[in-house]
Formats: sequence, structure tokens, C-alpha cells
Amino acid sequence: MSKDSRHKLGEMLRELKLPGVHANFAEAAIRAEKEGWGFERFLHHVLEVELEQRRQKRLERVLKASKLPVGKTLATLDQAVLPIKVRRQLPALLEGGFVDRGENLLAFGLPGRGKSHLVCALGTELIQQGYKVYFTPAFALVQRLLAARDTYGLEKELHRLDAFDAVIIDDIGYIQQNRDEMEVLFTLLAERYERRTVIITSNLVFSQWDRIFKDPMTTAAAIDRLIHHCVILELTGPSFRAEAAKARMPNEAESTTV
Repeated sequence: MSKDSRHKLGEMLRELKLPGVHANFAEAAIRAEKEGWGFERFLHHVLEVELEQRRQKRLERVLKASKLPVGKTLATLDQAVLPIKVRRQLPALLEGGFVDRGENLLAFGLPGRGKSHLVCALGTELIQQGYKVYFTPAFALVQRLLAARDTYGLEKELHRLDAFDAVIIDDIGYIQQNRDEMEVLFTLLAERYERRTVIITSNLVFSQWDRIFKDPMTTAAAIDRLIHHCVILELTGPSFRAEAAKARMPNEAESTTV
């Protein structure tokens, strides 16, 4: 192929928005000639490269938009320390069917039991399967919704969050809300009910959720919507952080002595 022909081909590929084909066309053509590929195999190869590059770029965009904490992945999750029941539930959750059905996921446990790491790892795996996930600490979400309501933009903000198949609300038990804050959080839960998945971590069991929603009627209504279609994970056992600290203590004491 002449230099002029290659230039025209590059222009056409750019116009067609096929950067992967454009970047790999020359190398693939040389390989095809050496290995005696037919036209169909050559076309399949360059389009396969294009699609894979697009998939990787989309994953990068979706991961960035998810706001998931860096490092809290399935690879860094020590599944051996999870309760047996949770380990048995995990494979089915990783398939993502609960998101397709609009079911919720609630992870309960005292601080340091790995709730946040578990749901973040799950969120990352769901993104790999094509789902859109958004992570937010509960306090940040409440403030975001409240600010939107105060500027008459709550509906628009709920619409933005509706673009995500699953919203992870972390540490809901740490927010002590006033009535306005309680109302915007309840509005989000009601808006997503039976349509979009909510994943929540909490150090408070349901009987203590009146600390969050204050009003008994609103507390009952929120719990009712969440558990109607949901999976519950109970993370029991010792604190991972406390155990890690104990494991470090002999080494630190030894180094201090030396």
C-alpha cells in the first residue's frame, strides 16, 4: 500500500471513529501477509482489537465515575476471614443477578468486619460485567441531596443517580440526621424501590435505625422498602483492624527493644 493510500485510509478510519483499527492496521497487515490470513480473518482481528480497546476505555470511565476507593478489590479481600455463610453467598452476588432484579444488598457488622471492602470489591466486579455502580459515604450522600433540594434540584440529582444500576451507601449507621436530612435519604430509597439496587453497609441493626431516621413511621417505611427484595450479609467475628494491630505488636515491640 502506498503512502498516499495509507494516509487516505487513516482519514477514513478517523472519520468512522475507529482509532483501534487505525492504530493496529499496519501491524496487522504485516502479520496477515506473513501468516497468509484471508480477508475475513484480517477484518475479524482488527475489529476485535477495536472492540477490546473500547471496552477497556469504557471500564476506565465507569470506574472513575463510580468513585470506588482504590485498592478495595476482590484480589485484596481476604475471603478466608469472612463468615462461612457470606462466602457461600458471594459467588451468586458476583454474577449480578440481584442487580438485574433491582434487589438491594445490606451488609451488617460492627466496625472493622470488612463490610466496606466487601461491597467495594463486589462493586468493582459488577462494573467488569457491564453494570454502572456509584459509591458514596452516607454522610456525603445526604449532604449532596440536601444541597440539591435547597436549590430546587433534588429531582435532577435523583435522576443523575438513577443512571447507576447500583448505588453503594457506606456507613449509614454513622449519620445522625435532622428531619430534613432524613427526608432526602428516604426520598432516594423510595425513588429506587423495586427499580434500582441500593447496597448499604451499617454498624446498626434494624432495631437501632430509629437513630438514623428518628421518626418511627419513616424508619419502618424505609426498612420495609429495603428488605422487600434484598440480600442480607451478616459480617460477624473479630475486627480485622484489631487483629492486624495485634499481629504487628510483637514485631514493633521487638524492633523497639533492639
